[in-house]
Amino acid sequence: MTAVAPDESGPVGRALEPLTQGHPGKSGVALLSDGRVAFGVRVRLARQAAKSIDIQTYIWHEDATGTLLFEEMMQAARRGVRVRILLDDANSTRKIDPILTLLAREPNVEVRLYNPFVGRGSKAIGFLTDFDRLNHRMHNKSFTVDNRVTIVGGRNIADEYFEAGQETGLVDLDAVAVGEVVQEVSSEFDLYWNSPSAYAATQILANVKPIAAQELTQRAQSVIASPTAAVFADAIAQTEQVKQLLTGTLDLQWTTARVINDDPAKTLQPVPESEVQLLPKLRAALGDPQSSLDLISPYFVPGPNGSAALEAIARRGVQVRVVTNSLAATDVSSVHAGYSKYRVRLLQAGVKIYELKQDAVPIEKRAKQTGSSATAGLHAKSYAVDRSRIFVGSFNLDPRSSKLNTEMGMVIDSPVFAARLAQAVDNAFPDVAYRVTLKDEADLRWEDGAKGETYTTEPETRWWQRLSVRVQSWLPIEWLL
Repeated sequence: MTAVAPDESGPVGRALEPLTQGHPGKSGVALLSDGRVAFGVRVRLARQAAKSIDIQTYIWHEDATGTLLFEEMMQAARRGVRVRILLDDANSTRKIDPILTLLAREPNVEVRLYNPFVGRGSKAIGFLTDFDRLNHRMHNKSFTVDNRVTIVGGRNIADEYFEAGQETGLVDLDAVAVGEVVQEVSSEFDLYWNSPSAYAATQILANVKPIAAQELTQRAQSVIASPTAAVFADAIAQTEQVKQLLTGTLDLQWTTARVINDDPAKTLQPVPESEVQLLPKLRAALGDPQSSLDLISPYFVPGPNGSAALEAIARRGVQVRVVTNSLAATDVSSVHAGYSKYRVRLLQAGVKIYELKQDAVPIEKRAKQTGSSATAGLHAKSYAVDRSRIFVGSFNLDPRSSKLNTEMGMVIDSPVFAARLAQAVDNAFPDVAYRVTLKDEADLRWEDGAKGETYTTEPETRWWQRLSVRVQSWLPIEWLL
């Protein structure tokens, strides 16, 4: 099964056809940094789909946003839209198995699980008994409608990625694109969809009883009726980008964009460096930095080779800046342990490091607008070279993305977007991030410009958190991070 031909008959096709015809060979791209907008675009596109919806994702939870998108997929299928869902099986839970079974039994829906767990009882036991295979996951994310418009980026389908969570709101980034690059995303989707690691959900979930369609609809209605969701929905409704995309008036950057991705063969035949891996392709696509390199990665574990490369770039006069999570903001302390070993040497070489605050102002402000007390975490993966081209996608600068998981993303030739990313890094301090510096060449300092304070230990953390990170940094686990 492959992607449908680009549809011109539905609302999406009719709105976008004049634009793409006016920019032959080009792609129109806009960036979605507000999680509420990112969710709203997905919902509105799903409702306007005429022929097909293809979704590839690492995580899909049964929380508020996940439930609403499950319901949108069922309703789209029932009006004749072909829906394909390709979901990595590591982060799907037994709670959504009945929902997946329901959808998989719909005539116009097919669900495939990537690198699945055969036993549905305990995934921990699955890892113990089949670790070599199950340690390789599909981390790719895309959302494509009618083969005319696609969304590629870092967001999974769960509340925290759309700033609807009550505990965590993640700083993330998507690229919504039309034109030439959409076909590349569809080709990438087909490559994974038809790979040996993708199994029909009806096969894996043969013994799972589906929930009733009415129950899924009722769950969605309950979400919509809740006070929190009402505030969130109102914020989405007032976002102009959602309407502009479907009326053909969204401010798009028309440029050259291309998809780079791992080959799914990486899951079954992993190798240190080869043509199946994304990292060499990413380096080739972004090129050798001459003046600036901005790196935004929530999970940043450069390793000895990556650190040496960044140090060499910085020492030849290129401005190298890294934005990553602070210990207080990260959700994976072991990753912070892996990263912390390289801070001093990077700073000594002239690399500038910023660590996201748990109370990052934009996330905290938007959380209050929706009645949430969520704290911030970084999840965006975006890199800019020489303020001329950027990468937006799923790839973290860590060993797991490089060697274990499959990844994808979009390289966009755009001085406008690269300048925006640079400005975001420029503005990270003081409201969004701590500036990490050195005193006496070895002692780390964290500057909080908003409060006018400087810390000598990881800010907003407890002693036991710091001790845990120290102990984890001694363990030989970096290859897993």
